[in-house]
Amino acid sequence: MEFLHTHFFIKALVASLFAGITCGIAGVWIYLLNIPFLGVAMAHTAFAGAVFGLLTGINPVFSGAVFCLIAAFCIGPIAEKGDFSPNISTGIIFSFMLGLAFIFMSKLKTNISEALLLMWGSILTISVKDVYLLAAVAALTIAFLIIFRKGIKAVVYSRSIAFASGIPEKFIFYSLLALCAVTISINVRTTGALLVYGLIAVSPASAAQLTQRLNRMYILSAAFAVAACVSGLFASYFFDIPAGAAIITAAATIFVLSFAVNKINVQKAA
Repeated sequence: MEFLHTHFFIKALVASLFAGITCGIAGVWIYLLNIPFLGVAMAHTAFAGAVFGLLTGINPVFSGAVFCLIAAFCIGPIAEKGDFSPNISTGIIFSFMLGLAFIFMSKLKTNISEALLLMWGSILTISVKDVYLLAAVAALTIAFLIIFRKGIKAVVYSRSIAFASGIPEKFIFYSLLALCAVTISINVRTTGALLVYGLIAVSPASAAQLTQRLNRMYILSAAFAVAACVSGLFASYFFDIPAGAAIITAAATIFVLSFAVNKINVQKAA
């Protein structure tokens, strides 16, 4: 077990903690806002931005975050101006960004292996700078959740009621989109652009099997996401499998167990 004391594994373990917290909380927002496709769109947007960064010599995490923020601030206005569901505007953004990702990939002559690494994720090769970035986003997410707790609760259940109550629902809604965008973009290195959506979507769904209280859902979702990251990290090391795939498989396993516990509790109550 000497590997537990190695520098690279400690970095990955700390990154798992922060990645789980951010994905768990952001996942609850996406789950309650009923825009599950947002995670898919943002994941592909982050990948398109990251590949663009590799193509132009810009830091791929930074370029991915910029692309995600632009997409986040386009989804709301497109939905409002077009008078349709945010899921429709999210689908439009997803299609556009997927096309850009393939165009950028076709022009990429070097750094192919790094682009594939961003696609599948590799938490074991994460840098200290990435860990600090994950910690900063986790702190920002928690601070926003604490400061605007009541407003967030109102917005995720009904934007119209929140607006009628005098809550700055537009500011909170777009802030939630922005935080979700940043969370997904910085986790491209941990679980990969194609798999990060699974961690964000499955964790709150698992929590929802066990509680309907919002505060408990935040805690359980973050705990499940952290557990998936840590167990996936160990599985990746011991069985020599891709870390991102191991993390998502662990998250799905947690959902199955939560679903089973929920069914057992329902049968006992009946």
